Amino acid sequence: MRIDIVTLFPDMFPGPLGSGVVGRALERGTVEVTAHNLRDYAGDRHRQVDDIPYGGGPGMVLKPEPVFKAVRVLRGDDPPAAAPCGQLTPQGRRLDHALSVELAAHPRLILVAGRYEGFDERIRTGLADREVSIGDYILSGGELAAMVLVEVVARHVPGVLGDEDSASDDSFSSGLLEHPQYTRPPEFEGATVPEVLLSGNHELIRKWRHEMALERTRTRRPELLDGVGSQPGPAGKPASKEKSR
Repeated sequence: MRIDIVTLFPDMFPGPLGSGVVGRALERGTVEVTAHNLRDYAGDRHRQVDDIPYGGGPGMVLKPEPVFKAVRVLRGDDPPAAAPCGQLTPQGRRLDHALSVELAAHPRLILVAGRYEGFDERIRTGLADREVSIGDYILSGGELAAMVLVEVVARHVPGVLGDEDSASDDSFSSGLLEHPQYTRPPEFEGATVPEVLLSGNHELIRKWRHEMALERTRTRRPELLDGVGSQPGPAGKPASKEKSR
């Protein structure tokens, strides 16, 4: 999978993406991430990519011309459906498990990281195929949001995770938070591992994990239970009903 990131701060990349599972995927070439300086696509000698907002107000707004040019040059002959442009903005769709799986199905992504007071609206209406937010808070720019998106999406690319079952066992993959996990030693400072996990009975373990996932979700994120069945599916996953997003 190839991901191009248009940014005013290309030196921020790969940053934390150079470590861990994504870092190893970058080394192997399973995932390719390249940051491009937006100023390289400016049309004047001052490499200006922002201007004052029409109607007044504080701050500066990213101009449409350099962003359009950057995305069109990077996309080349690929159609938008094969290389969609994602705009990182607080106004976008909240990044969740379903969206990350959806984005990972594309062979290419082009991400545009905003700065200042945001984008000229014509970028959103005329260029962006996706608007994505990583949460209801404000960052100084879209670079950190782009890194989060890359990390989340890359986990679904075949060959990135050493254990292909890891992604399917993560929180949210089944619509529930993940069940509690334990490892050695069996007793630590008076706290013991539940007996069922030491029993060797895989059917009991599967049911216990599902019950614990349901209880944890009910306690911490009850809104996630909408549309999730109460009985585990054939592979130990909850039987999910269709739900709209």
